[in-house]
Amino acid sequence: MDSPQDLHKQAIGKEGEQRPKGETKDRALIIACNQTSNFSLPKIKHLKWWLRVMTYIICLLVGQTVATLLGRLYYDRGGNSKWMATLVQSAGFPILLPLLSFASEPAPSPSTNGPSLFRLILLYFGLGLVFAIDNLMYSYGLLYLPVSTYSLLCATQLAFNAVSSYFINAQKFTILVLNSLVLLSISASLLAINVNDDDTSSDVYRGKYIVGFLCTLGASATYSLVLSLIQLSFERVIKSRTFKVVLEMQVYPSFVATIASVVGLFASGEWRSLTQEMMEYKKGRVSYAMTLAWTAIAWQVSSIGLLGLVFEVSSLFSNVIGTLGLPLVPVFAVVFFHDKMNGVKVIALVLAIWGFLSYIYQHYLDDVEDKKALQRSGEEETNVTIELVN
Repeated sequence: MDSPQDLHKQAIGKEGEQRPKGETKDRALIIACNQTSNFSLPKIKHLKWWLRVMTYIICLLVGQTVATLLGRLYYDRGGNSKWMATLVQSAGFPILLPLLSFASEPAPSPSTNGPSLFRLILLYFGLGLVFAIDNLMYSYGLLYLPVSTYSLLCATQLAFNAVSSYFINAQKFTILVLNSLVLLSISASLLAINVNDDDTSSDVYRGKYIVGFLCTLGASATYSLVLSLIQLSFERVIKSRTFKVVLEMQVYPSFVATIASVVGLFASGEWRSLTQEMMEYKKGRVSYAMTLAWTAIAWQVSSIGLLGLVFEVSSLFSNVIGTLGLPLVPVFAVVFFHDKMNGVKVIALVLAIWGFLSYIYQHYLDDVEDKKALQRSGEEETNVTIELVN
């Protein structure tokens, strides 16, 4: 049986017998030009993709920084409810409902079947419960730790996510990624042994400091695992690529997490002290309400950026950008909360940034290799077309 290349040669040969030689060469040139124009189209799509990614990056960095600082402000000005701090991390989802109502529906694909309603409900319900538990652990960490220590400790989520991405999402595990894991682990360990020297935690018992440390570490590990599972859900369960899908992945689990947080708030009895907490808030009742409201909004902006990066790139890349924002928080914490950046914290910060840059360099190498492979593929396809015509 003749191969496709042989059939192509025969077809071109027959046409060449009927066409003048110069016209055949012109036709070859047209085909080559068409091949080149086909490779220019992905550049436009790639540009749009980068615009979307940059938008998500800005949302994640701004939302995460503002939400963390406002969360610390809530505690420093007299707030003491861990369940309220947990609730505001998911309760802002109604601001996304107008976007969800106007977002375009996913285009139906004849080759793939969409997920069943039962599977989607099970997915959103499970993620919502995990979000509520994770948010509670983060609330404990933010209550018992200085914001600078809390932020640097959150950098371990990149190490956890690299491991979970390797096993769940088949992420490449290179020497540079391993170097990033080691550096971030050392950074977190320095913060752990710094408890006695941390002047900003002098009003926190050592036992509570350890509880905050362990809760933040556990929350980072859970958060990283959830990101990998969300990426797997986008690829294996939802199988659709629209902004509406990103919004649904944020709104529905946030609704479940909000219900779980409200149940926890009433079950713990903390709701009884909320009125007194608001009355005794140092900046007044209006400031109390505005702090909680803007914290909720900031977390939703951050979550949209987070899920958007998981959707467009990967869970590991999303976590890398989140880690990039962590060094910003201690800088603002020194200005607004007078946290002390002693020598150990500075070293931990440098190691965290070093670990982040190590992964970014690996991402750069992967991107360069992909571009070279695409260029080689395009050149080979163009050369084969010209040879077949000649």
